[in-house]
Amino acid sequence: MKRVLTILLMAASIVCTAADRPNIVFILADDYGINGVGCYGSDRFKGRTPNIDALAASGLRFEQCYSMPTCNPSRCALMTGRYGFRTGNKPSFKSEASLAKVLKQAGYATGMAGKWRQMADTPGDWGFDEYLTDPEASGYYWETTYTKNGQSVKTDQPIYYPDACREFAVDFFQRHRKQPFYFYYPTHLIHNPIVRTPESKAGTQDADALYEDNVAYLDKELGRLVAALERLGLRERTLIVFTGDNGTAKYGYEKGTIGGRQISGMKGSLLEGGSRVPLIASWKGTVAEGRALKDLVDFSDFLPTFAELAGAPLPDGVTLDGQSFAPQLRGEKGRPRQWIYVQHNTAPEWYVLEQGWKLTHRGELFDMTDAPFVEKPVATDAQSEVALAARQRLQAVLDKLNPTASVTDSKRKKGDNEQKKKKKERKKAKKVEPPNP
Repeated sequence: MKRVLTILLMAASIVCTAADRPNIVFILADDYGINGVGCYGSDRFKGRTPNIDALAASGLRFEQCYSMPTCNPSRCALMTGRYGFRTGNKPSFKSEASLAKVLKQAGYATGMAGKWRQMADTPGDWGFDEYLTDPEASGYYWETTYTKNGQSVKTDQPIYYPDACREFAVDFFQRHRKQPFYFYYPTHLIHNPIVRTPESKAGTQDADALYEDNVAYLDKELGRLVAALERLGLRERTLIVFTGDNGTAKYGYEKGTIGGRQISGMKGSLLEGGSRVPLIASWKGTVAEGRALKDLVDFSDFLPTFAELAGAPLPDGVTLDGQSFAPQLRGEKGRPRQWIYVQHNTAPEWYVLEQGWKLTHRGELFDMTDAPFVEKPVATDAQSEVALAARQRLQAVLDKLNPTASVTDSKRKKGDNEQKKKKKERKKAKKVEPPNP
């Protein structure tokens, strides 16, 4: 009897351990700031992002999550758990930590579908067992060629690439439903070019209408992924995380108000609108429903958070910048960040921000009490004791990080040259582009 009881207790322990290790589905929207999401107060999209809003209602909505202001550094930070001044703008898997590899070593099946071109090497090199991505440099939507597990696939007719990604993801969920899995879903939606979706009205050319169609399709894609997890009986075993890789781009910024107010800045800027993005986490039965949290989060935090949830050890011999927010997902206080760091590519431009204050690489201090709408400069010769204390705290953070010394000249020069090359290629493409009829 004693032996039977021992076996039962061991079995119960194994079950509990498995239950505590969720599947993780990480959905990364493109160029999608808080001013495009209904549950974040968007005027334009109030009631028009029902699936994203429902995901927030079913879980936890972070009010102060910060990406980097453009694609490359955001994706590098989430993949490595490290800031760009340590990794460069396009790091290699040979020299960096990898979120997918960390989870893979903990027994997770790993997959991805979507945009990859900002990262060096292939998704397989970075630890993804299975992947689907497109070969186009600009990430167009209607394609006849894509890459599946390293092999080129051609189609007779153009397919809508986001649909192919979703189908790949759902198939992955189905085949790996009996083991823990991590699926990274970096959709192209809603990056330019803003073109028709499969549900756009025939002949629609109005830019605003097409933009709204793209947001609507992003929302529907998320809803379809959640529905697939429900259908497979995986919803209570799966943490779904939704965020954006940077703030809203210019084609959505002008009408992107919240409560009638314009956010300060947009994609590519070192202002709030460049990096303040939605972050929603839903894990049915574990994450409490309908909560909003003001804790600071930045993109380096995903690796340590997912590793903690998976019971995976962190990489040895690597300086990680991220801080786990897994306790907050479980309803605990945890150790909220005191500050976040944002860097623009490999150029020497950055800032560090805490609740209420921001300090830039130029030594400019801003009062952020009315953020994300207003960033009020604080004159250096008219500072209060409170402002002086904030400056000292934030300067101490920058001194400790020491971004300038941590980026080697060769890395910065290489990154800058890559950016210049891309800029020249974009200008060349514009010159040969045929005029609109």
